Order: sequence, then structure tokens, then C-alpha cells
Amino acid sequence: MAKAKMKQAGIPKFSSEAKEAEWWDARRPEIEMEIRRRLKQRPTVTLGKVIQGAKLSQPVTLRISKADLETARRLAAEKGLGYQTYIKMLLREALAKNAAE
Repeated sequence: MAKAKMKQAGIPKFSSEAKEAEWWDARRPEIEMEIRRRLKQRPTVTLGKVIQGAKLSQPVTLRISKADLETARRLAAEKGLGYQTYIKMLLREALAKNAAE
């Protein structure tokens, strides 16, 4: 069974915000109906589904020098992150960079 193509709304360029507002207001019922129709076509996302689809992580123990750990904590705090999250981000970036080489 072939999927029906979704109708693309042609949104014109507007000369002012007022003209754009008029255009959207004139089409509001049609747009809202289309949004409701599309939402019904998609499955509902629940917290359970998100948790099931989440990638699992494995705890590890690493020996890190006190100086490196303090640096990681300071840099993470400057970015508003937890130090473990920050270290994981750095590790991911380094692995991706090295994998691309």
C-alpha cells in the first residue's frame, strides 16, 4: 500500500508582519485541522517508550589524576554541567574525531 503524499502548504513571502498575521488568521481552522489529522497518524510517545528506546550505559571505574579531575570539575562547572557528563562529552568527541581519521 503506497503512502499518501502529505500536502505541502505553500507559505508566501509577506511584505509585513500584519499581512502575514492576516494570512495565518484566514487559514487557522484549516491549519488546525491538518495538525490534528497529522497528530492522529503518528503513534503517541510515552515515557515508557522513551525509556525502552534509550541507549543503556555501563558503569566503569577509571583512575584519573587529582589535577585532571579538578580541571574537569572546574570546566564542567563553568559550562553548567556535572563533571561526569562533561568527561563523557569529551570522551565522545575524542572517539568520534579519532574514528573519522
